[in-house]
Amino acid sequence: QVQLAESGGGLVQAGGSLRLSCAASGRTDRLYAMAWFRQAPGKEREFVGHVRLNGGGTYVNDSVKGRFSISRDRIKNTVFLQMNSLKPEDTSVYYCAAQRLGAYNYDIWGQGTQVTVSS
Repeated sequence: QVQLAESGGGLVQAGGSLRLSCAASGRTDRLYAMAWFRQAPGKEREFVGHVRLNGGGTYVNDSVKGRFSISRDRIKNTVFLQMNSLKPEDTSVYYCAAQRLGAYNYDIWGQGTQVTVSS
């Protein structure tokens, strides 16, 4: 079993920055990748980016490229989402997710953390 716990959300003014954290616990050795998604009210869930845990390659969606970045602390089993130059349209609940080795999708989810960007 793997558990994910996000933290770091909050209220920030447009142009500001936030860093979200996602700490994984349990059988993290069985994970292939960890990712960030977001979902705004009335909108579909959007993939933000991911990091492959073997090799550490990262990818962020074009919609946030240049403003958001993903990194990890291998020792602490924690993945970070650094968000800069935040815009009101970035307001969403941000979810951390994990994909197990051999799985086709992300099937382990955190509880989500609210990010609100004021104009």
